[in-house]
Amino acid sequence: MTILLIFLALVFMILLNVPIAVALAICGVLGILSYEGTNALVSIGLDMYSGATSFSLIAIPMFVLAGAIMNAAGITRRLIEFVSALIGFVRGGLAMVNVGVSLFFAEISGSAVADVAAMGSVMIPEMKRRGYTAPFAAAVTSSSASLAIIIPPSIPMILYGVSSGASIEQLFLAGLVPGLIGAAGLMALCWYFAKRYDLPREAAFNMPRLKRTFVSALPTFVLPIVILGGIFGGFFTATEAAGVAVIASIIVGLWYHETDFPELKRSMLDGAIQTAVVMLLVAASVLMGGFLTRAQIPQELATALLDFTDSRWAILAILNVFFLVIGFFLHSAAAIILVVPIVVPLISAVGIDPVHFGLIVTLNLAIGQQTPPVASVLITACSIARANIWDVSKANIGFVAVLLFVLMLCTYVEPIPMFLVEVVYR
Repeated sequence: MTILLIFLALVFMILLNVPIAVALAICGVLGILSYEGTNALVSIGLDMYSGATSFSLIAIPMFVLAGAIMNAAGITRRLIEFVSALIGFVRGGLAMVNVGVSLFFAEISGSAVADVAAMGSVMIPEMKRRGYTAPFAAAVTSSSASLAIIIPPSIPMILYGVSSGASIEQLFLAGLVPGLIGAAGLMALCWYFAKRYDLPREAAFNMPRLKRTFVSALPTFVLPIVILGGIFGGFFTATEAAGVAVIASIIVGLWYHETDFPELKRSMLDGAIQTAVVMLLVAASVLMGGFLTRAQIPQELATALLDFTDSRWAILAILNVFFLVIGFFLHSAAAIILVVPIVVPLISAVGIDPVHFGLIVTLNLAIGQQTPPVASVLITACSIARANIWDVSKANIGFVAVLLFVLMLCTYVEPIPMFLVEVVYR
């Protein structure tokens, strides 16, 4: 009965628009009081501090800062020019450019919101100017940014690794192939819409332009090579790679000699706020996690579902639906921190690889970023495009279908995400 009341209190506070971190902390304290009394309150501050100072979490502000430096130093613009020269001559090529550059930018920032804010401010106005509708431009930008968070580095994957104990490096590697499959699917859909609605071509293919933009963007290509090569080559951890990403971004920015310092300041402030929100969620989740552990909720959930079915595929289907629904109402960071510790005993009991499940969770929450009412990435794209959220949601249906296809593929064809992990790490 106590557990039910605390859960209802959590839902009630969230519906009242109480910050999720505050609601989690209050309910966690109430739960601890109900099970251990006031003596347990002595260590609450230390528990929250320890939870929010995990070494792996340092990667989050570092990757966000690297993305801010990229955007302010003209790196993003050069990427757009190169990819546009490479595939822009195809009908609807500017939409494909949007997808390709989003994937590359996310390889540095690790954040879908940062991706759509940086890319959208450049790509959406340009697509509108070339004849694309505002809802379509916002939908392409939003969906490609959310897909990009499964390609390393990924802040949701870092949070999942911290919450579940799974290897962050293996999570990063598991996302590579599904991310490329999803990108190909989004580009194919862009081509289909371009043919159907007679969307514009860009300038004809021009080899001198391609060479010029390639040379201009060449220092930028060093960034993912250094970061991903260092991680998968075993030279440094994901957290150390975040620091390397910042240094490499600064060096490339200095090479170009055009850093926009007011833009850099604004991006750094936005990143600091985003990081503070995540860290507060992590600290509050320690209290809720302590309460759930004392109440043995994860173990009881695992037992109940295993009594219902012991099929891995059925349990994966149930969890997919659960995380899709959660994604409608919670930010991805909050969903991971709140729910993952509860379901980890269940996936362990049925023999689901935690790395495989981490990719499934990340994809579910990427789809949640596209589905109102929360839809943080979609709302950001709508704001930039100055388009109605429901019009953008309609235009986004096909792109969300591609993300759902990738989710089903990764859920039930395990070798697709796990092949590289098995080859490199096991």
